[in-house]
Amino acid sequence: MNNSALKILYLFNGIFVFAAAMLAPLYAIYAEELEATIFQISLLAFVFLSSKVLFTFLVKKFGDEVLEKEYLLLIGFAFRAFAWILLIFVSSVLPLFLIQILLGIGEAFGNPSFNAIFAEHLDKGKHIKEYAEWGIIDSISAAVGTLIGGAIVTVFGFNILFITMSFFAIVAFIGVYLQPRSLL
Repeated sequence: MNNSALKILYLFNGIFVFAAAMLAPLYAIYAEELEATIFQISLLAFVFLSSKVLFTFLVKKFGDEVLEKEYLLLIGFAFRAFAWILLIFVSSVLPLFLIQILLGIGEAFGNPSFNAIFAEHLDKGKHIKEYAEWGIIDSISAAVGTLIGGAIVTVFGFNILFITMSFFAIVAFIGVYLQPRSLL
């Protein structure tokens, strides 16, 4: 592959997906440890998805006016890294609702901007190939993240997991931020 922009996106969004996947299958267990009920866990997911939709409507209104879409991607990384680090300080279910909103904001900024940047750099006649490459990297990153996340929680607990997730999100943030604006 000769497309430098896509290589950068594959790398740093792959790192971010790895971080996010570390918690994904364990979130209900974490919430249950905070004595969340099954309904509250469902409500947490509802709050996350609802905030993601609401803030995606807002991003939709102004996102295309932003010349350098990578800044929107960086906002998405930052919100999620901050939300994950906040999880360390949670001792009851109620603060999780605010964190779910922060995660929804991060998703609303991050996902459309990643997709827009990715689409801008697709090579003519190679769209399926390049989307497939991203799909493979995304799935491998998520699979490995899921496995490592489970191992971290088993050995060290959730707080170390949250620190690790935030660390990788910050690595992705810095990696994208340090790229020449002309590249992305």
